[in-house]
Amino acid sequence: MRSPAEILIVLLCAPALSWASADAPFDGGGKPFEIDLGRMTTASRSLAAEVDDRLWVTALAPDKRSRTLASEAGFAIEEIRGGAIMGVALPETVDALKAAGIEVLAAVPLLKQFNAKDFPKEDGAYHNYAEAAALLNELAAAAPKLASAFSIGKSLLGRDIPALRLNSSARGPAPSSKPGIVFLGTHHAREHLSTEIPLLLAKHLVDNRDKPDIAALLESRDIFVIPLVNPDGSEYDIEGDRYHMHRKNMRANSDKSVGVDLNRNYGFHWCESGASSNPRSDTYCGTAAFSEPETAAVKAFLEARTNVKILLTYHTFSELILYPWGHTESPIPDAPALAAYKSMADAMAKMNGYTPQQSSDLYVASGDTTDWAWAVRGIFSFTFELSPKSLWDGGFYPGVPAIATTFAANLRPALYLIGLADDPLRAPAADAISERRPGRSGSALDRAPSVSGDGVAGEDRPVAAFGSR
Repeated sequence: MRSPAEILIVLLCAPALSWASADAPFDGGGKPFEIDLGRMTTASRSLAAEVDDRLWVTALAPDKRSRTLASEAGFAIEEIRGGAIMGVALPETVDALKAAGIEVLAAVPLLKQFNAKDFPKEDGAYHNYAEAAALLNELAAAAPKLASAFSIGKSLLGRDIPALRLNSSARGPAPSSKPGIVFLGTHHAREHLSTEIPLLLAKHLVDNRDKPDIAALLESRDIFVIPLVNPDGSEYDIEGDRYHMHRKNMRANSDKSVGVDLNRNYGFHWCESGASSNPRSDTYCGTAAFSEPETAAVKAFLEARTNVKILLTYHTFSELILYPWGHTESPIPDAPALAAYKSMADAMAKMNGYTPQQSSDLYVASGDTTDWAWAVRGIFSFTFELSPKSLWDGGFYPGVPAIATTFAANLRPALYLIGLADDPLRAPAADAISERRPGRSGSALDRAPSVSGDGVAGEDRPVAAFGSR
């Protein structure tokens, strides 16, 4: 095992960040970005003027136990490289790490470490909130017999949380008996690629609705695409002429800090291991489970739809396929369901080259979307940590080329899950049949659909990095 000094040298000598040059701000369409300050709270309006004392920390944590200790101390782990972890922490978190016996190798001001992470001018392909909502409306208008756009609720600052529904017999929030599946994006503000992938999925399904395989899926399924769970935070992250590396929503906390980590605010084992009760922490769990209107909207949406059988929530980064549990190292106790989870995760990993594993295999974190959806609603739930593989390959801001390549890698997994939405428990048998069938013949409803030119296969790879679950 390398010594701390050797690890530090490796980290310091790593390749330069691909986004480490100053450019114009991202606005999703090549125009100066404007934010409606009249809809923001006092704390949110003044956030940019406040001192940001967050640190980018590198520490030694060679195993799951030490990573969990770091997470419990309030360290938002963003990458794992060898025996070192890197991520965002407060000064008091650094003290807590040292008190827990975790060696801190480096701690530098976050905005100094990432001072030049502006979106380049050519990143106009990314969608801001208004453009994302407009695209969903355009898709609904293009296919009125299939698609409908609606809001699942309001964000903290009053923005609609936009959704597109694809169902040939039901519109908007109306009930349906068809097997349902939900695709979520952007729980975390800075993960803009997780907005683009569900948007592109919605566009692909609408644009190809007359092709036999796609038409079969659309006729028999109830598909929801919700690309921006955290519209307020996402808008703030691209305000002005630089990134804010903002993860949370825009809640004005009692200590005048801003934000709750929406993926620590769900109500199953809320605010236990891997979540912080410190409002200034990037993993702050909020004052209560579902205290935030964004998570409350997702909760109400799913509670109203007993037909939903599968949920996929997109995050960035690290190229992982994660399934419950996250709050404990133990596996889910339902053996048939666990077998189905593993079979689906393995099958999708063969399509996109990501690494499949239980969420807590890296470290324990509680109060997330997938644990709640599975435990309380019985929905088979996955988290995809999208590309890139590591911070050094672009991290949260990988540029425009990542959009097309990441979507190409993840289209087949999405279609595969849509196909299984009638009965996810049949995944092991369906996957076994698919593997034995030459040329992957058969219906899109009983196998992983083959989409020429879009799937990127790959072998399972050891985990070298972890994003922002």
